[in-house]
Amino acid sequence: MNIDRASRRLINLPFMPREVLNDTTDKNELHFPLIGYLPNKIRNHFVAMSGEFAGTFLFLFFSFSATQVANAAAAGAETNNGSLTQIPNTGTLMFISLAFGFSLAVNAWVFFRISGGLFNPAVTLGMGLIGAISWPRALLVFIAQIFGSLAASGVVSALFPGPLSVSTALGGGTSVVQGLFIEMFLTAELVFAIFMLAAEKHKGTFLAPVGIGLALFVAEMSGVYFTGGSLNPARSFAPCVILRNFPSYHWIYWLGPCLGSIIAVGFFRFVKTLEYETANPGQDFNEKEAEHFDFDEENAATAADVARPDISTILSQQSGLPLSNLSGGILSPVLSQTAPLRTATMSSQQKADDSHYAPTASSGDDGPFRDAAKAENGLAGSSREL
Repeated sequence: MNIDRASRRLINLPFMPREVLNDTTDKNELHFPLIGYLPNKIRNHFVAMSGEFAGTFLFLFFSFSATQVANAAAAGAETNNGSLTQIPNTGTLMFISLAFGFSLAVNAWVFFRISGGLFNPAVTLGMGLIGAISWPRALLVFIAQIFGSLAASGVVSALFPGPLSVSTALGGGTSVVQGLFIEMFLTAELVFAIFMLAAEKHKGTFLAPVGIGLALFVAEMSGVYFTGGSLNPARSFAPCVILRNFPSYHWIYWLGPCLGSIIAVGFFRFVKTLEYETANPGQDFNEKEAEHFDFDEENAATAADVARPDISTILSQQSGLPLSNLSGGILSPVLSQTAPLRTATMSSQQKADDSHYAPTASSGDDGPFRDAAKAENGLAGSSREL
C-alpha cells in the first residue's frame, strides 16, 4: 500500500520534534521549537546526557535513601565523616546492599535504551576503553553522572531529617592500601559483569540488568563494611561535596574503581583475543560458534533442523564419536522429538548403533546456521511445507 506521507494529518505536541515530511530535508536533522534544526549527532549526545543524569539521580537517590534509613536506625552509632561506623550489623549491611543492587537493576533496565544505563564513571571508563562508546560520549555522560549524583545527595539531605550519613568511609580497621585494593577488585567484578552481560550481545542480553544488579549486590555485601562499598567515584564524591568534608583517603574511591575497570578491560580483551565463544560452544550459537558447523540450511526439512543443539551434539560432531561415548549423550528434545536432522549424515559406525547416533555435518556449502530468531520465525512456514 502506497501512503502519501506528506498528506497525513499530524498531531503536533508542544515541545516535541516535528516529523520530517519533506524529502529535501536532511534526514540527519530534526526540527525543535525555539531551537530549529538540530543535527542527530548533537541530539543523541544530549539525549544520552539527559538519560545518564536522570538515571544516576534515581539510582543514587533510592540507594542513598535506603542507606539513610538503615543508618538512622542504628541508634547511638558513632559518626565518622558522614558515615556510621559500628559493630557489623548484618541486617543493616544486607539492607544497604539490596538497596544498591536493586536500584541499579531497575534503573539500568529503564535507561539502557536511552544512554546505556552506566551511572558510574568507572564503568564509563571501561566502556570507552573497549570501544563500546566513543570518548566524546564518555566525557559527556561522565559530566551527567557527576551532576546526577550531586543532585541525588542534595535531595536526600534536604528530604530526610538528621545529618546526611551516606558517605563512604574506611571501617573495621581497614587501612588505606587495603581499602584501595578492595575497591579495585570489587569494581573489576562489576565492570566485567557489565562487559559480558551488556556490552557482549547474546540471547540473555535483555536480562543483563538483573545480573548487573546482582553483581553490585554481591560486591556491596563484601565491601560495604570495610570501605563503604563505593565501586563508583560519583557515589563517593557527591556526599562529600554536600557535607563539605573530604577524608584524606578520598582518592582511593577514584583510583580503586578506575584500576578495577582497567583490570576488567584487560581480561575482557584477553578472552576476546582467544575467541572465548568457541571454548564452550552451544551457549548462544552465534556467528563465531556457527563457523564450526556446515549444515545445508536451504534444504532443511524444518526449522528444527537448524535449531540450537545441545553440547553433547556439538562435541560429537567435532570429535566424530557417537553420543553414547560422551557425557550427557542425548539429543536436544527439539532435535530428537520434533524433527530429524535431515541435512546430516551418519557414519557407518554410528549407523550400527541403533540407540545412539551423532549427526555429522553434511557437505553443503551454504554457510553457517541461521540464528535462533530466524529459525523460530520460520518454524511455522516450514511445517506447512511438510
